[in-house]
Amino acid sequence: MTVPTAEEDKKFSRAIIGKNVVTKSGKLFGNVGDIIFEVKSGELIHLELSNPTKYIEKFELEKNKEGKILIPYHSVIAIGDFMVVSEDEI
Repeated sequence: MTVPTAEEDKKFSRAIIGKNVVTKSGKLFGNVGDIIFEVKSGELIHLELSNPTKYIEKFELEKNKEGKILIPYHSVIAIGDFMVVSEDEI
């Protein structure tokens, strides 16, 4: 297995900013606005949602101090053209 370099990690994180966040059933949540991670370990913690849709209002999700909706990263099940999340894991 090849370990990505710091530069490759930066490219990856830039590639997912702005992606649509959808559920397994295709419901749109919004877009990835930012990524929140643990500085010491590098573990991804949350996706900050930009342009949230009305659909996401039914999930009483955590918000940051600016009021942006946070999606737990552990709910992400696929990353491709879209960021796919499991509603069951939110």
